[in-house]
Amino acid sequence: MVDGRGLRRGGGARRARIDWPLASRVARPRSRAVGQIVSASPPASTASRTKSGEDVGLTVDLSATDVLVRNAVSVTGNPNGRPMLFAHGFGCDQGMWRFVAPAFEDDHQLVLFDHVGAGRSDLTAYDRAKYGSLGGYADDMIEIARQLELRDVVLVAHSVSSMMGAIAATRAPDIFSALVMVGPSPRYIDDDGYRGGFAQEDILGLLETMDHNYLGWSQQMAPVIMDNPDHPELGEELTNSFCRTDPDIARHFARTTFLSDNREDLAAVPVPTLVVQVAQDAIA
Repeated sequence: MVDGRGLRRGGGARRARIDWPLASRVARPRSRAVGQIVSASPPASTASRTKSGEDVGLTVDLSATDVLVRNAVSVTGNPNGRPMLFAHGFGCDQGMWRFVAPAFEDDHQLVLFDHVGAGRSDLTAYDRAKYGSLGGYADDMIEIARQLELRDVVLVAHSVSSMMGAIAATRAPDIFSALVMVGPSPRYIDDDGYRGGFAQEDILGLLETMDHNYLGWSQQMAPVIMDNPDHPELGEELTNSFCRTDPDIARHFARTTFLSDNREDLAAVPVPTLVVQVAQDAIA
């Protein structure tokens, strides 16, 4: 179990300082995926399609597995290895894991996906009611794992996906056996006896700015969030990722993210959990 207060800036928990550019250089992607099973993209039509993974002989009927298309699921790595499911954060897509996931492909089956509304996901599947809470995204993770018949899954989740992961692990302990939270926050708004990092008026002001000028907000905030002036290309990449996201979906997702409070969910997490937090984080 993890303590919601221990995740916060200024709390009592110790945090390791991580040089993300160095970590990126250590795990550069290979030119060849190991044991690729399937990569699903939104179909151009509703016609039945089948795609087979040559390396492992797995056949997936995409007409019957629309969840894989909905979330643009891709599976690579060792088909006999322990599964790892990677969940990206706000404004990103599965491409953010390209420097990280390959380090595990020899020993693990790797499952990457895009949240609905991000990357190559099916935008027509976006449901404002369902995705008005983090639980809707957690249900998608469970559906992906069940569709691929995964068990003993290590769920690696970044930013807001960490709380989605906590919910998913609680709802489906038969699927998820370990959780890695990278830069998590159970609540972004300060509360009595709790430091979320932002006053409520700050978050409301942020959301208002996004409502009026999402692209301008993206260009201004992405370099601040990345906070790596020695590598401006990383800030540019995050800016481009923000700008590729549908503005209406991004604004709705931002409200779901920044107004959430998942502190009580943490106490219910039934699996071993590793929290990775950098020393300086503009958001978490």
